[in-house]
Amino acid sequence: MELGIASVAAITAIAYLLGMAVKATSVADKWIPIICGAAGLVLGVVAWAMGVPDYPAHDWLNAAAVGIVSGWAATGLNQSVKQLTDK
Repeated sequence: MELGIASVAAITAIAYLLGMAVKATSVADKWIPIICGAAGLVLGVVAWAMGVPDYPAHDWLNAAAVGIVSGWAATGLNQSVKQLTDK
């Protein structure tokens, strides 16, 4: 089984950028992980439906789960960078 790491990384990158865009608005920070997870869900199902090669899901439910985790990984990435750069 191939991992399809490139397509999963793409979802994480897009969700990260969306999270950064939301951060620049007046939306409360507590909603950013949910927005990134929802964006990941949509992107995951779209990637599965479009038949992206090497996408690591063979049905819509697994595609949604992979997408959600990828979206949430974006907020984890953001917090990791933030924690490492804070003095």
